[in-house]
Amino acid sequence: MSEQLGDLIRAVEATLFAAEEPMTAEALAGYLGDAPAGEVRDALSELAEHYSERGIHLVERGKRWHFETAPDLAHLLRREREQLRKLSRAATEVLAIIAYHEPVSRAEIESIRGVQTSGGTLDVLMEAGWVKIAGRREVPGRPTIYATTPEFLDHFGLTSRKDLPGISELRATGLLEPVDDAYDLLMGDDDEPETVDGEESSGDLHEDASEAS
Repeated sequence: MSEQLGDLIRAVEATLFAAEEPMTAEALAGYLGDAPAGEVRDALSELAEHYSERGIHLVERGKRWHFETAPDLAHLLRREREQLRKLSRAATEVLAIIAYHEPVSRAEIESIRGVQTSGGTLDVLMEAGWVKIAGRREVPGRPTIYATTPEFLDHFGLTSRKDLPGISELRATGLLEPVDDAYDLLMGDDDEPETVDGEESSGDLHEDASEAS
């Protein structure tokens, strides 16, 4: 390793340690005096490898980098009892549709689900920090469109949306209740969706809302 790269690695490490929010490689390059972005990415890769077996990891979520507690040690740092976030089946369906189809409008969400979606469901997902308003569709009426956030990726341990699992993997890990027709339609099932009881559906997704420190 060259001395120049070694100095850059230390600078990147110090910057990320002190940063209040995750940073992209480009943002780091600008902060470090317009360092070459390619060299910053090399430094990030070196640091990620260095920390891979330590108590904290350097991870990339949505092209932004930050330090987080190693997953197997997170329980040691939790001072409060974990709280379970209970999502209704409607919220689970809406979150999945946004994740797999973003950016997507409320009308498009309703078309996929086959039932009307209340504004309260989207509010719940935005309050959780997993969904955000991503602008407006450039069509008549200019409807609001929604997308997932870096916090969504972080919560579910995804580097990017390319890491989203298929429906069979989700069911195997227990992240989805057994088959619901709206989700099957989302994933390409040819059957027509069954009308669901709006926002009062009983199928739930229990997610650990606490994050690693």
